[in-house]
Amino acid sequence: MGDRWRIEVDRGVCIGSGMCVSTAPGGFRLDGARQSHPVETEADASEAVLAAAEGCPVEAIVIRLSETGEQVFPPDE
Repeated sequence: MGDRWRIEVDRGVCIGSGMCVSTAPGGFRLDGARQSHPVETEADASEAVLAAAEGCPVEAIVIRLSETGEQVFPPDE
């Protein structure tokens, strides 16, 4: 069984570029205020969701392992 991720978008940081929706259309959506939201707050690990997080121009997307809370992206420094 693969990893499960908890996906969060910091709406105070999100600028509504829509890059996450373009990169992972099944993983993110924009609301009426052009703020990003994960389609599901918990989902199976996905290369598309990780690519969307990595491509976010303001790093508003945080991905954690559901089971442990360990941060997957952005990497802990």
